[in-house]
Amino acid sequence: MNRANWFQVSQEGAKALGALHHYATTGTGLEPGLIHLVFLRTSQLNGCAHCIDVHTRDLIKHGMSVDKIVLVPVWEEAAYLFSDGERAALAWTEEVTRVSETHASDAAYAAALAAFGEQALVELTIVIAAMNAINRMGISFRLKPRAKA
Repeated sequence: MNRANWFQVSQEGAKALGALHHYATTGTGLEPGLIHLVFLRTSQLNGCAHCIDVHTRDLIKHGMSVDKIVLVPVWEEAAYLFSDGERAALAWTEEVTRVSETHASDAAYAAALAAFGEQALVELTIVIAAMNAINRMGISFRLKPRAKA
């Protein structure tokens, strides 16, 4: 079944989500590589093929090794590959993306706050929220990955 091209159908809505994405990628004090790592993990948790494709490519452009990228889904088992900040961001990403299950627990919040401080934690949460919103659009309207057969 073909689904609506949400960019065309709701140009103002697409523009609004684009502005949120733009802020997430350029308006925070977070490192671009960390932002794309969070985007990738959020997209993996949500199952957004298009976004997984895009953010894997973005991480490669930012210099992350393929060896490290392929282990993002099991980052806790491969913790030695990830910095303290990356591990804290990945843990908070999972907590926020699965908020219906976790309710953003006090323990997870305290750990993330200790790692990032208040300002960066709010910005990180905006980054996570932005990608969750975009994933929901991409999945709902079956946005295709760039990958070729």
